[in-house]
Amino acid sequence: MKPGETPAATPADKVFDVGIDQKLPYDQLLILGLQNIFGMTGMFVFPGILGRSFNLAPEQIAYLYGMTFLVCGLVTILQSVLLLRLPIIQGPYAGSFASLLAVGHLQGGGLGAAYGSFFIAALIWCALSLPVRGFSVIGLLSRFLRAPIIAGMIVIFIMIQVSNVALPGWIGLPQSPGFPAVNFLAGALAVAVVIAVSLWGGKFRRAAILIGLAVGTVGYALFRPVSLAAVANAPLLVAPQLFPFGYAVQSDLVVVFLLVLLPASVGSMALYQMVGNWGGQSVSSARMSEGVFAIGLGGVLAGLVGGFSTIVYPDNIGMLRTTRVGSRYATLAAGALLIVLGASIKFDLLLVVVPLPVLSAAATLLFGIVLMHGVHILAKVDWDDRKFIVAGLAMLVALGGMFMSPEVLAQMPLLVRLIVTQPVISGGLSLVVLHTLLCGAPPKEA
Repeated sequence: MKPGETPAATPADKVFDVGIDQKLPYDQLLILGLQNIFGMTGMFVFPGILGRSFNLAPEQIAYLYGMTFLVCGLVTILQSVLLLRLPIIQGPYAGSFASLLAVGHLQGGGLGAAYGSFFIAALIWCALSLPVRGFSVIGLLSRFLRAPIIAGMIVIFIMIQVSNVALPGWIGLPQSPGFPAVNFLAGALAVAVVIAVSLWGGKFRRAAILIGLAVGTVGYALFRPVSLAAVANAPLLVAPQLFPFGYAVQSDLVVVFLLVLLPASVGSMALYQMVGNWGGQSVSSARMSEGVFAIGLGGVLAGLVGGFSTIVYPDNIGMLRTTRVGSRYATLAAGALLIVLGASIKFDLLLVVVPLPVLSAAATLLFGIVLMHGVHILAKVDWDDRKFIVAGLAMLVALGGMFMSPEVLAQMPLLVRLIVTQPVISGGLSLVVLHTLLCGAPPKEA
């Protein structure tokens, strides 16, 4: 075995009936591709919530949807057949969404500074992840996030950071049209349908999010008008624009986005390894670095045209295990379908029609599920006094920053303020430093 490579799975470990490099008929590729798209839950909620939080016009929100589909489709294609060469679906990353949301609302910057700084950070990330002689800077850093306590806590920090757009958006504000009863009931209907279809929907289970959003929208429309005129009058295709929200770069924001990209890339690398083992393929550090490089390229494109950086979606990994189909050509088909759907402005505007309370209600459920996924990871930790200190202190640092008074924050430099008020960064940094000091540095890759 070459240095830096991990052992391939034994035949007993393999879980795929259809191998990673095995091709399938076109009709099966279409079905599997659509099924994978329905598993990308964040795809249908992040652009809508971000756009509405900045009071963007429906056409601009539709554009965000289109570019999100486009970026995720291109990165998925890169992972499937060009760089990583594994059956990997990359969807919008919650940490990227949360950071753009927080940074974009800073005074004087807006989405222009957020996306401009994100673009530069992604370029730097590409340089750091580029493998040289089988190694990369990111490959060396990745071992610090392999411990279950770090991986699980970071998932929880991300969900804490985005929780302010979940239930508050569901209930709405006193001036919103459906406040409070219509907002709450329509959102509750959407959540109930998502739960029911997810648990008992059979072959429709993977479309639970879309079905729930559709039913919730119909329920909302019974009391408040929902117009489809914009969909009917829209052109067929959307044209990507360079820096559609303006362009500005702030060095402190670049640092913030670099910190945000780290856990997403490392979390993805862990799943690359797992899928490789399932398919009986060894995944070297160089190969995983190519996968992270694809994530960086996706971040560059997202910063350039609007969108989010990506991460491997656990739902899609679970789908591989359930279907026992590991063909990377099925995920290639999903990437191509994402680009086709994102290019249709009519399809994008259909997603914009979904009322914010319905969207936020679905997000409340989805964010909660992801949070509990983090708790599930923590169940693997062999807890002792040191780990209690590491996790507990990092958690309170992450939570405490959200409740700092405006007067105190005003006295801090912008970079410090951003780190303190974003749980995924303040908690994540505290976690890694404390774990290294109290529990020791993680072992090197075998």
